[in-house]
Formats: sequence, structure tokens, C-alpha cells
Amino acid sequence: MGILIFAETDDKGKFKKDAFEIASFAFEIGTDLNKEVTALCFNATNPEKLSAYGVKKVINSNNTKLKDFDPEIYSECICEIFDNENCNTLILSSSSNSKYIGGILSVKLDAGYVTNVISKPIDGEILTVKRNSFTNKAFETVEILKANRMLALSKNSFGLKENPCEHKLIDYDFNIEVPRNKIMSIEKTTNKVTIADADVVISGGRGLKGPENWHLIENLADVLGGATACSKPVSDLGWRPHSEHVGQTGKPVSSNLYIAIGISGAIQHLAGVNSSKTKVVINTDPDAPFFKAADYGIVGDAFEVVPKLIDKLKEFKSVND
Repeated sequence: MGILIFAETDDKGKFKKDAFEIASFAFEIGTDLNKEVTALCFNATNPEKLSAYGVKKVINSNNTKLKDFDPEIYSECICEIFDNENCNTLILSSSSNSKYIGGILSVKLDAGYVTNVISKPIDGEILTVKRNSFTNKAFETVEILKANRMLALSKNSFGLKENPCEHKLIDYDFNIEVPRNKIMSIEKTTNKVTIADADVVISGGRGLKGPENWHLIENLADVLGGATACSKPVSDLGWRPHSEHVGQTGKPVSSNLYIAIGISGAIQHLAGVNSSKTKVVINTDPDAPFFKAADYGIVGDAFEVVPKLIDKLKEFKSVND
């Protein structure tokens, strides 16, 4: 019985960072259990890159019907390869697409499904998995009783670990029927780095006073190579698109660094960014709730602090380049 990973690509066919993380995760599980790792990807431009992370077989399907995400088609294709490759373990990322099809796949494969996985499972008579729960405020140990297992790895919980190996690349042609779902339009973010893939996220709140001041967020994000985000009130006011809204009611963030500027820290916002490894807050109010959740805090005016921070970072980068 082997291990299958679903390695997601962007609209240009490039692998998302999560694809390499779940490949690293699968390799270590496979090494412990003496199982080979197979990857399935759609329309990947460089499918062989997965072999750098221990994937010995890469199955890539170049099909225009797989260009846009369709849960019905994607789940059928994944199940087909899962059965063909005689697998009993499927590993997904925690992307919005994988979360969408996770439940569908668990039913189709009759598999035990665990999300928010943060460490390698312990395999005995029963597979034991550790996961985040209660919006990352607690850990939970879960046992999978079924023969087929599905694990969704929490973003940035395992990291990228290169394990170069010889690989076999297979071009696979799925027999895809006409989809029942019709895509009318697709809204794309304009960030240079997407929130889902970013290691650094710079987020702004109402403390910035208006959309005309968003250059502070964008300039800091450019220096740090991060993505821009915002709080719910900012997106509700129309200052920024809803695609940038992060928090429990928006997009969850699991970045290595999260900087909140002018955000007081409502409980819903904190719940959505709690799994970020390092949290920094810049706010004029020393009693803002975010200071209790942050690893580092600066009490000060963002219009004074952020430009100075940008200058210092540029100076630091110029010295170290």
C-alpha cells in the first residue's frame, strides 16, 4: 500500500509551496513505513521538481478540463489514481481547494480524514495523529480506525525538507465527462504573493484611516517579500477587496511572520491568524487585545513607525546583499 499526495499548482502550472511541504511530509512517513510516495498533479509545467522532496513517481495530467478547479472532476481523478496505485494513504494540503474536496474524497474512498495535522502520525494497529484544534489553541490526538487514511497537513507545520531521488514521470490522460458545474467567473487576487502561499503577511486595519494610506502596507510587504491583507472592517468599508480579508470569517493565515498594523485584534481576527508562528502588532492603543496575543508589539503611530521600519529593513538588506 502506497502514499498518494495531491500536489496543487497555480494557474501558470507552477507548484504551490504547500505541494513541496506535503511531499516532504509524505517522504518521512513513507520512510518510516517503507512505502513509496506517488504524486498527482494537474497541468504542472515542471512536475519533476517534486522528486527533490522524495517523490519517486509523479503523475501529471495535461488537460484543459482540469485547468479550473471543479470539486466533482478533481475528486474523481484523485480517487482513480488512488485506486490504480493501490494506495491506502492520501495527503492533502490545507488550501481552500483541498479543504473543499477533502470531505468528498473521504466519502468516496471510505477513509478516515484528519485535518490540521501538525506532526508525523504514529502507525501501529491504529494510526494516531496529532492535530491543532479550537482555532489552534489546543492539540488533539486522533485515532483513525479505517483502512484508508486521509491527512490534511497544516500550513508551515512541517517545513520543506529536500530528499532528492530518482523519479518516474507519467503523463496520464483522464477520461473526463462534461462537468455539471459551470464556472461563470473567477476572481483573482492582485498580490504578487498570495496570502495562502506567503511566509510573511502584512495586514492593515482601520487604524490606517483610509485606502489612500495603503501604500504603507504594500511598501512593507514589498521589502519583506510578503502578501498584503486586511481586517474585516476594512474589506467591509471597501478599502480593500474581500479576497484580502483574513481572520476566522475570512482567510485563515498560518504564515511564519504576521504583522498587524492598526488592527485592535477582535476575537474573530485573532482566531484566524493564531497559527502564525510569529505575530507582531503596531498600534497606538497599548490596551488593544492584539498585544496579548502578539509575540512582539510596538506602541506607536503607524504613520511614524512603518516608514522608519521600511527604511531600516532596506538598509539591512543593502548591507547583506
